[in-house]
Amino acid sequence: MARLPRLTLPGYVHHIIQRGNNRGEIFSSAADYPVLLGFLEENARKFGVALHAYVLMGNHFHLLATPSTADGLPQMMQSAGRRYVRYFNDSQGRSGTLWEGRYRATVIEAERYLLPCMTYLDLNPVRAGLVAETRDYPWSSHGHYAGLRIDSLLTPHPLVWALGNTPFAREAAYAELVRAGISPEQQDRLTRSALSGWVLGDEGFIAELQKRTDRRLTKNQPGRPVRVKAEDQKDL
Repeated sequence: MARLPRLTLPGYVHHIIQRGNNRGEIFSSAADYPVLLGFLEENARKFGVALHAYVLMGNHFHLLATPSTADGLPQMMQSAGRRYVRYFNDSQGRSGTLWEGRYRATVIEAERYLLPCMTYLDLNPVRAGLVAETRDYPWSSHGHYAGLRIDSLLTPHPLVWALGNTPFAREAAYAELVRAGISPEQQDRLTRSALSGWVLGDEGFIAELQKRTDRRLTKNQPGRPVRVKAEDQKDL
């Protein structure tokens, strides 16, 4: 079966996942994390991509981003990814690929899934047993939205601004969302959509989106779930 073309639509929120090859580690020390973030920030600005949220894990990372052009997101990922591989290989005295093939990405309906997806990213380190509280993990966007630090990489989505009329109100509302968490069903939907590349949204959203692309946005057989192997989900 032909590989599904990756979907990139300007003006819409995309959930992106990039894994290490063979689920290998993509960071060798704490010094590596800000290097990748720096490359992402530089190339997001260069290619017109608004980065809303992120989490860097040991062997993969997630992003939530809105590109302003059809080519912006792939250009950002390609440039940042290549520069980081060169840096990592030079620092470790290694050669060859670091990434597990192409990055995975899908469009999500922001009104329904942006805040749950941000929560999903924030809770990743807790689910993995790396920290007890989301606020304790330094390599995610949680600290910015919870008022713990300022992260120049990030462009808050309008739905985040709508959480409150003041920074304090927004931060408190966001922290409460994360404390409440997401349901297993929401987590499963977010995982499946990112891995499969099918759009995550209601019928009206998908129908409107379909007018903008010739690429299929859902499976031919509605009701047949996308099969995702357990080992594909455990690191996400």
